[in-house]
This record gives sequence, structure tokens and C-alpha cells, in this order.
Amino acid sequence: MGRDEVLTRALEFGTPLVELTGGEPLLQAGALPLMSELCDAGRVVLVETSGERDISGVDPRVHRIVDLKAPGSGECERNRTDNIPLLTKKDEIKIVLADRADYEWARDIIREHDLSRRVNAVLLSCVFGQQEPREVVDWILEDGLPARLQLQMHKYIWDPDAAGV
Repeated sequence: MGRDEVLTRALEFGTPLVELTGGEPLLQAGALPLMSELCDAGRVVLVETSGERDISGVDPRVHRIVDLKAPGSGECERNRTDNIPLLTKKDEIKIVLADRADYEWARDIIREHDLSRRVNAVLLSCVFGQQEPREVVDWILEDGLPARLQLQMHKYIWDPDAAGV
């Protein structure tokens, strides 16, 4: 499906909010112009990115949700720290935690880069079935960390192994 067709289809839904996600949207050649076209059409546009791609070309009207990969993911070296100074109060940072070591890494990154002042929200999630959300809440409260716990709600509403939800 070409970009024009994707734009038409997205606009046909009539929703005020459109999010590009799944895989890595910034790998798609048409993603940047598509986001601008959706903004031009009056939509609120979000892009959820793995954090390994350069976000500087994203239209400034777009809300960017940028992952930072914690060490437990095995992908920490893919983090593009050059993106951090580009973040604004319109953006969000998301970090998925596998364990206490991941939390401590996230805490240090949040403090080092003053992320809570830089972005709209710092979201901490748990690897489902591996890290208990209650423990993360306790750690956040103990440290007075300016972050929110984010649950992967689809894992609680539907079967955690269900695809496409």
C-alpha cells in the first residue's frame, strides 16, 4: 500500500488521533511525509519509535514516544542518545524494565538527562511475567523518581500471548 493510500485510509476513520507504530516506523521511507500530511489534515499525530533512529526529521507537530532500551533487553547499545537533546515537552520516553538492575539504569538515565523536565512523561513498563509492577512502584516511590508506571494493558485484558491486540 502506497503512502497516498495509507493517508486516505487513515483519514477515512475520522479519528482525531493517529499513531504510527509497529516494528520501527522511521525505517519506512514514507513515514516522515505521511506524519506531516496527517498533521496538515488536522490530526494529532504520534509516532512510537524504538529510539535507534534519528528523530530530527520528524515534523515538530508530531508527538514522539521514544524507547530507551535498558540493559536487560540486550539492545542497550542501540540507543541513540543524540535524540535526547531533541526531545521536547510534547514527547515521552518509555523504558521497559526486566529487573532491579534495569530500574537502576533507568533511574540514573532519567536523572542524568533531567528527562522529567525535558519531556511530557517518563514511562516505566515491566517485562510482562518477569518484573512485578508493584515492585517498580515501590522503587519509584522510594527514590521519589519523577516517572509513571505504564502497564501493557493488552496483556491484562486479552491473553498475554494473543497477537494483533
